Amino acid sequence: MQYISLLRGINVSGQKKIKMQDLRALYEGLGFKEVDSYIQSGNVVFNTKKSKASTLEKKIALAISKAYGFEVPVMVLEKEEWSYLQQHNPFQEKQSEFPKALHCTILEKAPSQEGLDRLADYSFLPDEFVVDGRYIYVFCPNGYGRTKITNNFFESKLKLRATTRNWRSVNTIGEMLA
Repeated sequence: MQYISLLRGINVSGQKKIKMQDLRALYEGLGFKEVDSYIQSGNVVFNTKKSKASTLEKKIALAISKAYGFEVPVMVLEKEEWSYLQQHNPFQEKQSEFPKALHCTILEKAPSQEGLDRLADYSFLPDEFVVDGRYIYVFCPNGYGRTKITNNFFESKLKLRATTRNWRSVNTIGEMLA
């Protein structure tokens, strides 16, 4: 079965450095097959027998902790989940006008109603976001570096772990899974 793992916070500003060739070797050491990575931020596509995502997340996080001596949040999604994420972005029609404005924040699980109610209190126009289960689609026409609806914003309001990828990365990872 094909999976994508997303590591949060590696190779950012010189902290928590992991070379992608070393990360791929670590995954292969865990018995994963057809391991491939995309850019230096810990996006890894791999095959393994059908497993619960939470089991794979713990296995990968533990292996990284043992090998590198630091904790890294890991999220694992199945290929079908990634396909859903790609196909349901409500802002896709804006991509041609704003090619760098689309992002997707992936939550560890769907937020509670209480969390969704907290988000409803915020508006940061022209930036927008739409929650779809554990995915939050983000449109920020002035750039992600200028928006207030960041990964940290969602984590603090929803009390859930999150990781964000730009839409180019989402599509490239989708091609790797194809």
